[in-house]
Amino acid sequence: MTRLFARKPIADLQPPSDDARSLKRVLGGGDLVMLAIGAVIGAGIFGAIGTAAAGQTGPGGEVIRYGAGPALVFSFVLLGGACALAALCYAELAAMIPQAGSAYAYSYATLGELVAWIIGWDLILEYAVGNVAVAISWGDYFTTLLGGAGIDLPAWLTTGYRTALLSANPAVHGLLEAAPRLAGLPVVVNLPAFAIVMVITWLLLRGARESSTANNVMVVIKLAALGLFVAVGLMNIDPANYTPFVPNGFAGIHQGAAIVFFAYIGFDAISTAAEETRDPQRNLPIGIIGGLAVCTVIYVLVGAVLTGMVPSSELAVADPLARALELAGYSGVGWLVALGAVVSMSAVLLVFQYGQPRIFFAMARDGLLPAWAARVDPKTRIPYATTLVTGVLVAIASLVGDAAETYDLTNIGTLFAFALVCSGVLVLRVAEPGRPRPFKVPLVWVVAPLGVAACLFVTIGLPRQAWERFAVWLVVGAAIYFSYGYRHSRLRRRAG
Repeated sequence: MTRLFARKPIADLQPPSDDARSLKRVLGGGDLVMLAIGAVIGAGIFGAIGTAAAGQTGPGGEVIRYGAGPALVFSFVLLGGACALAALCYAELAAMIPQAGSAYAYSYATLGELVAWIIGWDLILEYAVGNVAVAISWGDYFTTLLGGAGIDLPAWLTTGYRTALLSANPAVHGLLEAAPRLAGLPVVVNLPAFAIVMVITWLLLRGARESSTANNVMVVIKLAALGLFVAVGLMNIDPANYTPFVPNGFAGIHQGAAIVFFAYIGFDAISTAAEETRDPQRNLPIGIIGGLAVCTVIYVLVGAVLTGMVPSSELAVADPLARALELAGYSGVGWLVALGAVVSMSAVLLVFQYGQPRIFFAMARDGLLPAWAARVDPKTRIPYATTLVTGVLVAIASLVGDAAETYDLTNIGTLFAFALVCSGVLVLRVAEPGRPRPFKVPLVWVVAPLGVAACLFVTIGLPRQAWERFAVWLVVGAAIYFSYGYRHSRLRRRAG
């Protein structure tokens, strides 16, 4: 049993820069802050924010969860505080262990191999499964963009099969009967979502430096789009829309936070770039904490303007910002914001697709996944095998999947990872108190436990179905570990 919790020495988590299996250090502190903004500001602020404000109902009109209404700003503040606690813990571990595996690597050094595997498997929910939701939301905004330009794609080419199957909208659900058929099955696919994932995968295969440059450009465009929305929205706020300010009490704020937590996913993706960062001990804390602070301010501002422009009940749509501008009589501006959303979510896709292969890469280098997943391109020094495989799998899932299904599963998986990272900081403070820490969490015995508690509190706001699916996901992961990872672990072989 003790072998299951064997900890990997931190020295083993820091491969020399000339190691053929290591990645190339090309990113600075500014690049990391831009990566954080690129990862965090995306489908959450352009998509999930509408459901968080309006709430969610089932096909029969039953309330699945309450919306926060104008009190959405409190949901953002609550989440910003919870994520700040986790971000401080991430910063300490990232500065100590500048390796590509993110929370997986930190857990290996602090909580042992079995927990590390669980986290690595868990992070698939954050990056790969989360990117399915982002790609589908991207497709919704892209379709809106084309519609504004007078180009209307058939609905069966812009709607995933699962979306049509689960939709309470008769027109969307009716696609299953109205769509053309292939071998007797309805052809209901989200072609734009599939296409953008494949384009992003192609870009990532070109190298980390090129990917970072593309992200920086997209971040500038997305901030300009949000700035335009806020500028126009401030001139069209109706104070009556703020009444009642808290329509569903704290339950609405809590459940709204659980939905919109998707908007905060991504700041930890910076830690997956640790092995490609120059001076990681200094730059990683800057990227993680600085990026989160900037994004929280933007979220509160956008949330306040959005709920002041139109009644919150009107926001339960795939493109709430564009919808609010349309209702306010600014369809042209809404088209520009939709363009910004398309670019914005492209950046999110890029950063998440950047992060997931590096987690697989780190796990394969430890023997917990097959050796082919640890292959590095000799020229670009990127994990090309896992980048390609991840891209293809996410693209196929985006072709037929449903965004709402993936939001909750992504949220619970990420919150679980955050809680374990906070726990890992405390374990390492006890196990190796004398180890140099370039960045130290202030008041760690207060901050880290509060971080664990805050993450668990947010998960309580998720529906039962999310917990059930998460349990199944963990069981499948455990089966893979004991059938392959346990027997091929390099740490265990060395110990033997």
